[in-house]
Amino acid sequence: MALMQVLNSTKAIPSSNPYGFSRFFSKSSLFVAKVGIPEFLKGVGNGVETHVAKLESEIGDFQKLLVTRTLKLKKLGIPCKHRKLILKYTHKYRLGLWKPRAEPVKT
Repeated sequence: MALMQVLNSTKAIPSSNPYGFSRFFSKSSLFVAKVGIPEFLKGVGNGVETHVAKLESEIGDFQKLLVTRTLKLKKLGIPCKHRKLILKYTHKYRLGLWKPRAEPVKT
């Protein structure tokens, strides 16, 4: 009974956020809005960005890179450490757990 009263009273509170949480930060987004193969590989780092030309010519599209398997990357001549990084971050990107960061504005 008391629980129903609490739930009903919280529904009466107007909120602009449908989840009832306020936004905890006011900074603008630091992530790249449009992600392509060069932006993705630059975000991964660790020397993976050296394979941009190879991947753009052979795979072409970022959506195809997201579903590329390790054997395809191996046939392109990408070293094992770089393949592991690319596959790890493509999996995280597909799940929505990671996005490449935008370069900070230098003043």
